[in-house]
Amino acid sequence: MLRAALTGGIATGKSYCLSQFDSLGVPVIDADRLARLALAPGSAGLAAV
Repeated sequence: MLRAALTGGIATGKSYCLSQFDSLGVPVIDADRLARLALAPGSAGLAAV
């Protein structure tokens, strides 16, 4: 299995590339989404920090 990381600055097209890979059926992990979930208001993650 090939693993790749997509990195870059703000507004460089990371989310667009992620959506394109997702639409092709490529398994993706959206770290920004996971971070938002972990630190959501009322979450255990937010309480821990």
